[in-house]
Amino acid sequence: MAISSRKGLQLAQLLEQEGVTDNRVLSAIAKIPRELFIPDALKHKAYQNTALPIGQGQTISQPYIVAKMTELLLNAPVLPKKILEIGTGSGYQTAILAGIFGHIYSVERIKALQFQAKRRMNQLDFHNISMKHGDGWQGWQSKGPFDGIIVTAAATKLPHALLEQLNDGGRLIIPVGDEQQSLKCIDRQGGEFIEKAIESVRFVPLIAGDLL
Repeated sequence: MAISSRKGLQLAQLLEQEGVTDNRVLSAIAKIPRELFIPDALKHKAYQNTALPIGQGQTISQPYIVAKMTELLLNAPVLPKKILEIGTGSGYQTAILAGIFGHIYSVERIKALQFQAKRRMNQLDFHNISMKHGDGWQGWQSKGPFDGIIVTAAATKLPHALLEQLNDGGRLIIPVGDEQQSLKCIDRQGGEFIEKAIESVRFVPLIAGDLL
């Protein structure tokens, strides 16, 4: 992982003021060069706390949301080691996760985005990430179950396949809704799923299927 940059440290300090308190998350935010994940024309906005377009109708999430979702995973009843990410996108959230958790499995439906993200992971020298081009609604059954699942696009309803791929004691972090979206935290306890709404959010939709 890279050494913290001045701008990265400033972003981490800003997120701490916004309520992100876990030092593991703040350290990862400070060290990952966000400009690496952003189109050249927008690199000057890399360390602003805002979502930005990355092409293909997709966005790189606001750093606060990336940090908040990561912190929610870390605060699970049992510390997760094996994480499934739905929606690789630019790979920024993937890189933050890879700096904290044991192994990340990431699924992306848009082949071009997945290719670019894989190249960035190699640049950052991350070797604890497995990537798949596929339909996020279906998860990655052959690699499950997972201790934690994080979804970076809004589902109209809770995807049944993802709930099934969650370990007992595992946690799913997912935005749910259409016009009005809510970030949900769902803990699996045996056959039960305990759901909690965290805050209102705005994500691109989780679309079924995959694209070449």
